[in-house]
Amino acid sequence: PGCAKEIRQGYEDETSSVIATLRRAFDDLLLAVATRPPTPPPPPPPPPARTFQFLLCPLTCSDSLTFSYYFLDTELSFSFVSIQAAMSTFSSLPNPNPNKSYEVVQAPSDSISSLVFSPKANHLIATSWDNQVRCWEIMNSGTNVSTMPKAAITHDQPVLCSTWKDDGTTVFSGGCDKQVKMWPLLSNAQPMTVAMHDAPVKEVAWIPEISLLVTGSWDKTLRYWDTRQPNPVHIQQLPERCYALTVKYPLMVVGTADRNLIIFNLQNPQTEFKRITSPLKYQTRCLAAFPDQQGFLVGSIEGRVGVHHLDDAQQGKNFTFKCHRDSEIYSVNSLNFHPVHGTFATAGSDGAFNFWDKDSKQRLKAMSRCSQPIPCSAFNNDGSIYAYAVCYDWSKGAENHNPATAKPYIFLHLPQESEVKGKPRIGATGRK
Repeated sequence: PGCAKEIRQGYEDETSSVIATLRRAFDDLLLAVATRPPTPPPPPPPPPARTFQFLLCPLTCSDSLTFSYYFLDTELSFSFVSIQAAMSTFSSLPNPNPNKSYEVVQAPSDSISSLVFSPKANHLIATSWDNQVRCWEIMNSGTNVSTMPKAAITHDQPVLCSTWKDDGTTVFSGGCDKQVKMWPLLSNAQPMTVAMHDAPVKEVAWIPEISLLVTGSWDKTLRYWDTRQPNPVHIQQLPERCYALTVKYPLMVVGTADRNLIIFNLQNPQTEFKRITSPLKYQTRCLAAFPDQQGFLVGSIEGRVGVHHLDDAQQGKNFTFKCHRDSEIYSVNSLNFHPVHGTFATAGSDGAFNFWDKDSKQRLKAMSRCSQPIPCSAFNNDGSIYAYAVCYDWSKGAENHNPATAKPYIFLHLPQESEVKGKPRIGATGRK
């Protein structure tokens, strides 16, 4: 009571034998079903189609073989899938590490908000939404990289930002508990609160040239702190909430809501040097001061970066460019200058990081996209390691958060010189 629709020819004799054996078994099964006692009225609705899958094809089989039986209102479909076809399913799963970077062990349990390397050693700090500040020691032998968790402290609420003191002994961290903690990491002393705001602290930076800590908050203030005193040395009012901050003495740039960019000369930190509107049309996400302090980069949520010079005579060199886009537009979350070559990296919510040369206006290297956004990144002090976090950044809201795939990662990429060293641009005339 049944018939095969189509059986593909050309398989090995062993496969045909397996199929023949199964067909006889299914014939016996269907015959038993056909001779069962009739079902008393009222008759039940027709059962849905049932599908059985077997992984039985030999390794030489490159695709699948399917045949079907029809009995009454029920279709029984039997599929035989090759090993290669089955493995292709696994290869299509999202890959958090397509660039084969080194993974940092014991990563945070929630989304990562900042990464920063010590200026003196390969000690990496990460802050996260699980209220933790963690430190790892990175061992780089040139051919292999290993990581070791060293210590951690806890805030009362999610931590948003961090920075090191210039001597590499102390870490500062701030966040949603509206305070900044000073953690004497190398001396194993307990952390202490050294700064307070009226709203979450979004940015923090240590300024060694004047021995002050600067903090930016959503309370629309910028505050300077002598860590030996309980009160701020100076409170600078901002036009809006602080979203980003970069320091390269004597240059400091603060980005706020409403696309304000406030520029300070830290030789006179209590006075604004200049205030401009961002050259980008959408919300500011990140900033990075030029290594020569002559300008800065600004990144926005609209997949675009602006290159801006401070000198009025250099305004003709300003430009913007698109990045972190495909059929969709993604936020540029992080900007980092290479400490040796002066090129820079961008990282975005598309899960990619790229290396660029602003002087020749070209991309040096585009890396493969990870399966989740990259919210933050950092170079170590000699540029031999590029750390980046891969985790959900909540840019698409809670409805797009999948706990099954939202595991946070921190990866370490070892940049090749060809990826980060600037290249002369060849002009239309062929001359470099």
